[in-house]
Amino acid sequence: MEVDEGGVQFEDYFPSMMEGSGAEGFISELCNGFHLLMDVEKGLITFESLKRSALLLGLQDIGDDEIVSMLSEGDLDGDGALNQMEFCILMLRLSPGLLDEPKQWVEEMYICEPEHEVLGF
Repeated sequence: MEVDEGGVQFEDYFPSMMEGSGAEGFISELCNGFHLLMDVEKGLITFESLKRSALLLGLQDIGDDEIVSMLSEGDLDGDGALNQMEFCILMLRLSPGLLDEPKQWVEEMYICEPEHEVLGF
């Protein structure tokens, strides 16, 4: 992580994670991340669960408007929360490094899990 005039810049580790663990392992790690952030009772990442996680991660300066913005960025069905699929899609969209060779890892993912069970659906 680097800090510059524009704020905090996060290094994109997703491409190296994909290379090291393959598509199935990478998707599994994304699912683990989802489970760490989600509201256990609802099975979704909610405003409250994301705010709680931010506090636990030492991000107490994050504003409510930033949390709402994060959720709305990935909320495809308009329910104000992120399900596992929305979270994984958002994480992939936010990783420009993964966009370099998407066809290769998508093909690898489908070869590993031809019935699309890789995301637990």
